[in-house]
Amino acid sequence: MTSPPIVIFRPSPSGGRRVTVQRDGRVQILGLAHSDHDVIVFLEGAGLEDPEHILDSPEWVEWRGGRAHRYEAA
Repeated sequence: MTSPPIVIFRPSPSGGRRVTVQRDGRVQILGLAHSDHDVIVFLEGAGLEDPEHILDSPEWVEWRGGRAHRYEAA
């Protein structure tokens, strides 16, 4: 089984979640998201079409630590 190409990490102590995408064998940090909207903007900027449709797809996105779609400080 391969890992999903997008990882949304646990909320940071100050709030927000780091978002990464893996492509061409490399991991690229897209930014620190404070909402699903931020994640969608980052993924659109990385060239994904219709990213709002994949946020709950485990084939595409791994939510690490904390509850999915929650961005408050840890």
